[in-house]
Amino acid sequence: MTEPTPVPDHTGGGADTVAARSTSVPVTARDQGGGTNGHVGDRLARRLSVATAEPARPAAGRDQRSGDEVEAGIVALWQAFGQRRDQELRDRLVLHYAPLVKYVAGRVGTGLPSHVEVSDLIQSGIFGLVDAIEKFEPERGLKFETYAMQRIRGAILDDLRAQDWVPRSVRSRARDVERALERLEAKLQRTATDAELASELELSLDELRELFAQLQMTSVIALDDLIGAGTAQASLAETLPDDRAEDPVAALVDRDSRRQLAEAVERLSDRDRVVVTLYYFENLTLAEIGKVLGVTESRVCQLHTRAVLRLRTKLTEQA
Repeated sequence: MTEPTPVPDHTGGGADTVAARSTSVPVTARDQGGGTNGHVGDRLARRLSVATAEPARPAAGRDQRSGDEVEAGIVALWQAFGQRRDQELRDRLVLHYAPLVKYVAGRVGTGLPSHVEVSDLIQSGIFGLVDAIEKFEPERGLKFETYAMQRIRGAILDDLRAQDWVPRSVRSRARDVERALERLEAKLQRTATDAELASELELSLDELRELFAQLQMTSVIALDDLIGAGTAQASLAETLPDDRAEDPVAALVDRDSRRQLAEAVERLSDRDRVVVTLYYFENLTLAEIGKVLGVTESRVCQLHTRAVLRLRTKLTEQA
C-alpha cells in the first residue's frame, strides 16, 4: 500500500495528516453529471496552499497520531474510497496528497521563464491529482505518489502547451538548433558560422535562414522582468531606448552652446550686433539690412563677415 504523506505537527510530537481529520470541507471537483467544475481549480488551489504552507494544528485534547496510525488511516481511507467513491473521501485524499502538487509544480517551474507563476502551475496540477486519485487502483500494490506525480506533471505540461502560441513543431526545431550549436561549439571551440550550422543540420543556407525566421517568434521575453542586481534592479521596459525621446546630453550641450553664443554676441560692437540680430533672428536680407543701417549691401556683407569671424574667435577662446 502507499506510503502516507504526513503533515508535520507544530508541537513536535508526531505528524498529523489532512486525511486523518475528523471533518473536511467538500471540494466539488465534478458535478452530478461527471463534468469538471470550472471553479474547482481556484478552490482546490486555496486548500492546497493551506495544506502545504501552513499545516493544521491538532485539535485541543486530541492525542498525537503515530506514523503507523497515520498509514493505517490512509489505507482505510483508500479502501473506503474504492468501495463507495464518495466525494468527501476523495476530497480528504486530495488534501492529504496536496504537498505533491506543490513539489511537482516547483520542479517544473524551475526551467520556465520568470513570468510563469508557480501558483498557476499548482492550479493546473490540481486536476492531475484529482484525476490520479479517481483512476488509481490500490489493489495493484503500486505506490500512489509515483503514479500521481506523473499525472500531475502531465496536467501541468498539457496546460502550458495549451497556452503556448508557438506550434510544437517549431519548438522542436528550436531545440534541434540549440543542440546542434552546442555540439559545434564544443567541437570547434568557437562560435559556429551559418554555413557550418546548416551543414550540421543538413540544410541549405536558404533553408536555415527560413528556419531562423520561424524561430523568431519563440524568442519572447516579458517586459516586466527585472534585470540588474541589488538596488540597481529595473524592469526590461525601462531599458528600451525611445528614438523619439530627447537626448539629455545633446540637450545640455545645445543649451550650453546657446549660452556661449549669446555671451559672444553681447560682446560684439553695436553695428555688428545689429547685423547679426537682423540677419539671423529677424530673417532680413542683406539689402534690407543695408536700408535699415543706411549703407550699401556690399558694406552689410563686410559687416556680417567681420561679425561672424569675431564670434568664431570668441567661441574658440571659450572652448
